[in-house]
Amino acid sequence: MKHVILITDGAAGWPLPSYGGKTCLDLARTPNLDALAREGRVGLVQTVPHGMEPSSACACMSLLGYDPRVYYMGRGSIEACSMGISIEPGEVVFRCNLVSVHEGRMESYSSGYISNGDAQQLIASLNDALGNREVRFYPGISYRHICRIRGQVDTLAAACTPAHDIPGGNIQQHLPRGEGSQYLRDLMLRSVPVLTDHPVNAARISRGEPPANMIWLFWGSGRIPAMPSFQQTHGLTAAMTSGVDLLLGLAKMLDMRVLSIPGVTGDLSNDYGAQIRGAIDALDSYDVVVVHVEAPDEAGHDGSVEDKVRAIECIDEEMVAALWKLDRGGVRVLVAPDHPTPIEVQTHVGEPVPFLMWGFGIASNGASRLTETEAARTGLLINEGHRLMADFIA
Repeated sequence: MKHVILITDGAAGWPLPSYGGKTCLDLARTPNLDALAREGRVGLVQTVPHGMEPSSACACMSLLGYDPRVYYMGRGSIEACSMGISIEPGEVVFRCNLVSVHEGRMESYSSGYISNGDAQQLIASLNDALGNREVRFYPGISYRHICRIRGQVDTLAAACTPAHDIPGGNIQQHLPRGEGSQYLRDLMLRSVPVLTDHPVNAARISRGEPPANMIWLFWGSGRIPAMPSFQQTHGLTAAMTSGVDLLLGLAKMLDMRVLSIPGVTGDLSNDYGAQIRGAIDALDSYDVVVVHVEAPDEAGHDGSVEDKVRAIECIDEEMVAALWKLDRGGVRVLVAPDHPTPIEVQTHVGEPVPFLMWGFGIASNGASRLTETEAARTGLLINEGHRLMADFIA
């Protein structure tokens, strides 16, 4: 038996009044997902435990069969693991976004999805100007990077707001606050003169692109959690494909094979066809392949209904269509967002998400589509998301 888990990051959301009360999943044309839904089992799953932050880290842990209440110790450490960054005693790591600020407001949490090449030059300059034995910056993918700080463990107590939570917001109202925050605020503000007049940003402005003129620190962590491998937990070998360090970090922590597939990105430029072809090829060598697609979440953070609907449709056209052709007598497929990213708030919320199981031994429960309303209509609700995996691989 082979298993494919397709995580459509942030694809769920809220009804949109200006679109007749439909969600993006409702609006998207998804004939292949509809076909799987009619033959499979559809329901709702609570991926984020009540009281925990509605992050992809918590939610994806749940979908992989791990209880975030036991294993979650901060997103920064997971991304650091993906990048091979160790965290020694007395050190902390923070997600470090390259952001675009205009007239004191957050213009773009991603600096317009800055390219890896531009970002790497800026991170190198930050290390030259601000890096020392205490502070070091590590380049990641696009706008997502890591800052490691030594000897300032109290910074973990600071209240930090993710950059994508404040689109258009006044940054002064959202800088780190509380105990340990002053160090982080100073570092963020010191980055401004380093980045503002950088040649990379001069070129970006000339091309009509937003400059990456400030760093934004959040999601701090003090250590990388020890987690049993996926094979130890579930008795199956596993691989993963994703375009973001968070999921790649989780894969490494769970001793899953990380698939290197050209064209896989963490934004709307993702090559959906290449990603699913690489995942299906990996089924020859692994029992479980996890396919994580970030594009719907990025569109949700941008507040774009059109981009989010298009991302969902691309997943259906290029990925689910390929899964539909697999031999259902020897495969099972699980499709689910990790969390909702409603257009109205442009950030994550911790509500249940719709899921779909299809394949060998899975009977229909009467659903016709994979949408929030249709999933609720079935009456199937799994309150502890980490238990979904056991049902899927049983």
